[in-house]
This record gives sequence, C-alpha cells and structure tokens, in this order.
Amino acid sequence: MPKQRKSTRTLTRRTMLKRSAALTGAAVASGAITGFPMVWAQNIKDVTLRQFGTGVSNINAIAEKAKEDLGITLQMTALDTDSTAQRVVTQPKSFDIADIEYFTLKKVWGAGNMQPMDISRLQHFDKIVGIFKDGRLTPTSKIAQGTAPHTVSFVEQPGDKKFASGMTNWYTMVPTIYNADTLGIRPDLINRPIESWTELLNPEFRGKASILNIASIGIMDAAMVCEAMGEIQYGDKGNMTKEEIDKTMAIFTEAKKAGQFRAFWKTFDESVNLMASGEVVIQSMWSPAITKVRSMGIPCVYQPLKEGYRSWGGGLGISANLSGLELDAAYEYVNWYLSGWVGGLLMRQGYYSAAPETSKAHMSDDEWGYWFEGKPAQGDIINPFGQKMESAGAVRDGGSFHDRMGAVECWNSVMDENRYMIRKWNEFIAA
Repeated sequence: MPKQRKSTRTLTRRTMLKRSAALTGAAVASGAITGFPMVWAQNIKDVTLRQFGTGVSNINAIAEKAKEDLGITLQMTALDTDSTAQRVVTQPKSFDIADIEYFTLKKVWGAGNMQPMDISRLQHFDKIVGIFKDGRLTPTSKIAQGTAPHTVSFVEQPGDKKFASGMTNWYTMVPTIYNADTLGIRPDLINRPIESWTELLNPEFRGKASILNIASIGIMDAAMVCEAMGEIQYGDKGNMTKEEIDKTMAIFTEAKKAGQFRAFWKTFDESVNLMASGEVVIQSMWSPAITKVRSMGIPCVYQPLKEGYRSWGGGLGISANLSGLELDAAYEYVNWYLSGWVGGLLMRQGYYSAAPETSKAHMSDDEWGYWFEGKPAQGDIINPFGQKMESAGAVRDGGSFHDRMGAVECWNSVMDENRYMIRKWNEFIAA
C-alpha cells in the first residue's frame, strides 16, 4: 500500500486501535460481521500487552508462542509476590495483564485498578476445574481453609470492590497455574517413613530442618505442623486470631532456640542447595526444587503427608485501563492461554493447568499418565526445556491430580491480622 500523508491531527496508535475496535464491535453487535473480522486480525498484531507476575509463569516461551499464534506482543516482567501486589495498587498504568496469586487479590482488588472479565467471553470457562468456581474439586469435596480461590473469584458487577459470595457472570481473574505443596525430604538420610507435618519439629532432625522465610506462606506450614501436633486447633489456619498467631510463633520460636532449624530460605536456589548438600534433610519446598535436586542424581521426595497439602494458585487479571481493541486482545490472549498449549507447558513442569482437559491434547499419553493420572512413566519424562526430569518407571510423588488436589487442607492466604502476623513472624526469625 502507498504511504499516506500524515494527518495534521495527532492520533496515537492506542487511539487508532480503540477507534478501530469500536467500529468493529459495532459491526459485530449489529450482525453485519460474523466470524473473525480481517480488519481485527490485522490490527491485533499491533497490540502490545504488558504483563508482570512471578517467575513461575512469566516464561519467555509463552510470549514467543503468543506472538506466533496471535500476533500479540507480550512484554513480560518477573517480580516477587509482594512487588506484584504493590504494582497493581500503586502503578495502575504500568500494566495490562497482572499474573498474580489468588491471595494477592485480597490486597489489591479494592484499589479498583483491575476489571472483572465477562464469563460469556471466556471460551473455556466450562473446562475450568471446580476449585476455581465453587471451591470443590468434586461435588463431595470439602472446602479448604485459607483464601480458597473461589472466595475471591467473582464480583456482582463491574466496579464492585467487594467479592461476591457465590458464582456470578463476572470473574476477577482467569486461573492458570496451581499446585499442592508439602515438605521435601532426603529419604536416603532419614531412612524411615515420614507421614506427618509434625516431623518438621521432630528433635531427631535438630539442626537439619528448614522452613521458608516468606511470612504469609511460612506461617501456613507452621500451622500445619502445630495442628498436626495437636497443640492448636485453628478456626481457620488461613485467617488466624492474634491468640492463634502468638501460640504458633511461640512453638516455633521455642524450636528455633533449641537449634531445630539449620537455615531459613527465601529463594528457589537456596532451598535446592540446602537439600542437595545434605545440610537439611526435611524442609518446606516447592515442586520444581525437588525436581532440580533429583536431576543432580540426589534422592529427594515431595512427601505426601496424612494431614494433607498446603496449596496455592495464580491467574491472569486485566487492567481497568484496558478498553477497545486492547481489551479484545486481552480476552483473546486469556482464551488462548487456557486453550491447551500453555497448560501443557506448565503441566510438564509439575504444575497443574486450570483447564487440564485442554492440555491433554498438547501432552503425550505417557506425560499425561505420569503428571495427571499418577501412572508409572513408560519412558523418560522430559520437561519443556529438554531436560530429563524422571526415568521410566517413576511415579509422581503423591500420585494423581485428584489424589493431590483432593487432599488440600488450606490455601495461601492474607489474614485479617496480616500486619500483626508479619511482625510476629519477623520476631520469630530474629529470635
């Protein structure tokens, strides 16, 4: 096409895209356009979506595949959990897509800087597992404690700053990634069965135990231990009273002063090094860290425990500033995200897809059997980046998706007494 003369009026690309989207939207609404409008397909290639979130799911391969499949340019920024919350609240014009954890919604939704998604525009909503809808994995599942995702997933209408009590047509975030967390152990250095969270404070492991030093997560692990010991019966481990916080931290401070803990870790690499070196034989751990230790030829198990798992989940939220074509592009991206390719990528790392049914088509039968169904691997299990994770014959720690997610006892949370909890946790670390 020949170059057009520049207009004397100033039009930004964003303004042009929004005008184009408005015209296209009107045409679609009138029924004049059915199917995929070519003008929209061309314009979407001009859209850049700025996404930030934790390093767990801000993966370059996802941005590259989105560009290939949709034409959308994704600018990804990896931040820690606290920084993601801070950015949503204090820098609302700095992002288009917020890739955040569900408990973070309690901190940020009231700021009004995110907009809910219209469920009628979500192509794969029917395939999203029940824990992100009514809180139940199956109709007979119990509701786990803490900030269960379904409790912050819906609002009655756009603009609402309070969460709805049940399912509505407006979704705060589309879920993407989640897992069931437990303790990691070195079976070769323990040489006996480990079946309970109480073992983290067992004097047998004095000087060889560790807990992660992220207050909102660490205290949940501590609560699992204290309740398993029979020392505290919480009303809700994810929303403790000041008295419950004090009791929990008193028990762990006593253990700390007695030399129970070798270290307190904050990063993935720290947890790997502690376990791989043998300095620690039992600790809070994350699934990929277990795999990393195993890839070094060192025995390491993500140990299922009789009291169940502590779980976490994340999703994609949309900036309140998005409208027109950019908002359409965000919906297109979210729908693509749940269509299967990304889910397969995440599942092959040991996480779960929010719409596992769509991911199955992007995994081999052996991968699906190992990661989702808990079956023995028929061949070597390879991660998305070409690295061997498990050998033929291996069975996933904890078994199938339903075995693991069906045994979730609590979710990562933001408590009503969050500030008090953080102060008490810091006192524990400093004791």
